[in-house]
Amino acid sequence: MKKFMAIFAVVALVAFAAPAFAATNPFMDVPAGHWAYDAVAQLASRGVVSGYPDGAYKGSQPTTRYEMASVVARALAAVDMDKASQRDVDLLKRLVLEFKNELDALGVKVSDLDKRVALLEDGIGGWKIRGIFRFDAMFGDSDSDNSRYTVGPQDNEFSKERFRLFLTKTIDENTYFYAQYRTGGNFGSEGGRGDQAGGRWTHLYVDTKLPWDIGLRVGRFAVDFEDAYGLYIDNDAIFGDFRADGFLLNKSFGNLNATAAVARNIGRFDDVTGTMGDYMAYILDLNFRPNEKFFLGATGYWGLEDGNGIVGDWDINTYGIYAGYSFTPSIALKGIYYFQDLGDNVAGSYDDSPAAWKAIIDIKQEALKFTSLWIEYSEQDNNFKGALEDRYSIGGTRYASVGDNIPVNDETTSMWFVYAKQQWNPKLNTFLRYAQADYDTAGIDDAKEFGGGIGYQYTPALYFELAYDQVDYGTGVGNKYQDKESVIRFRTTVNF
Repeated sequence: MKKFMAIFAVVALVAFAAPAFAATNPFMDVPAGHWAYDAVAQLASRGVVSGYPDGAYKGSQPTTRYEMASVVARALAAVDMDKASQRDVDLLKRLVLEFKNELDALGVKVSDLDKRVALLEDGIGGWKIRGIFRFDAMFGDSDSDNSRYTVGPQDNEFSKERFRLFLTKTIDENTYFYAQYRTGGNFGSEGGRGDQAGGRWTHLYVDTKLPWDIGLRVGRFAVDFEDAYGLYIDNDAIFGDFRADGFLLNKSFGNLNATAAVARNIGRFDDVTGTMGDYMAYILDLNFRPNEKFFLGATGYWGLEDGNGIVGDWDINTYGIYAGYSFTPSIALKGIYYFQDLGDNVAGSYDDSPAAWKAIIDIKQEALKFTSLWIEYSEQDNNFKGALEDRYSIGGTRYASVGDNIPVNDETTSMWFVYAKQQWNPKLNTFLRYAQADYDTAGIDDAKEFGGGIGYQYTPALYFELAYDQVDYGTGVGNKYQDKESVIRFRTTVNF
């Protein structure tokens, strides 16, 4: 192509970086008044184009691919990522791909250029908007009058199960903003899973760096150490996975990582009194990883009730000790043990120091070749506060779970959970799941759950899943939920 035409393939990328009147054209064969004078001047002032030793630009003669590749590399270095438009980024990506071989020959690392382009694409104006939409069509069959798989007595339900928007901005190299808005479902009372009446900002925080390499998070954020250390799958934590409003600090000391938080509005604590904002929470987690195979840690949650008008001792202190060991990169043993110190009014007539624990064998598909395998055994005293009873359901609180009938007493519930997933190729997967609960309480039957499904990644953004799940609660006279329930669920998930 002619050199005068070539420059307009990149001028839009950098022209905004320096105003035209501030640049002087250095080439004797591009005089003032020439139709390309301003464009050439701006690119020359930014170091994107250069002329010949005799001071000429020679724009009328054909440019070589090597010359054009040089222009692309220089343009990439000159682009202002905070001002680039999506059109500019797309153009630059195409140019990098087109001149890949020439850039390699010039000693320019295309992988570095690709990273630069990716950074530009992700950081247009510093803002990113992403999201997820999930739609569930559920066809249930329940022997009871009120199905746990649907809302109300009906067996079938079509639900806008989840809609989330993620809004982020990289403010500078040390400061990052994150917000997550949730809505979905069909009913505004479902806490962020309903129509707009149920929408809410579940995360809203800023991350930044303090002196001595201390990380600081301020705002509304999630607290879920079990998830951070791989201590649950396809279900929720025993204790954790709740949101908090406050401050979170993080600091590494070699192989030891420390996280501390001061917060209010802690869901697991406030559920006890039923009023949001009744508790201050002080949280500390210490995680030690001496090597890639082993980790060990301890977590403390001090929940101090300070609600207006609430009388008595409602404090809840929860302590956890956890560890994990990987025998190979694909086989690991891990677990966590919790114990609590309950205030007199929280414990009531029951044990004021209940405990909960679980042990896990985690086997990746690389080890067994045809399937992954997660085997989990857990126990919890029935007076343990804040444990998620639905953690073995196929879909959270919206679905039946073997933990639904856990009573409040001084006995202990034991539960098994087995999950196996088979990834047949990058698009197709299947899974099987089984759970059971023994409540150790007269009049309450053991519960069993089994299910499975098949998923297909139709496009990188579109995923379909067909699943079946059944829970058998039994017919004990002390059961809160009785009989059998089952559901066939067709799920459509879109990531954008």
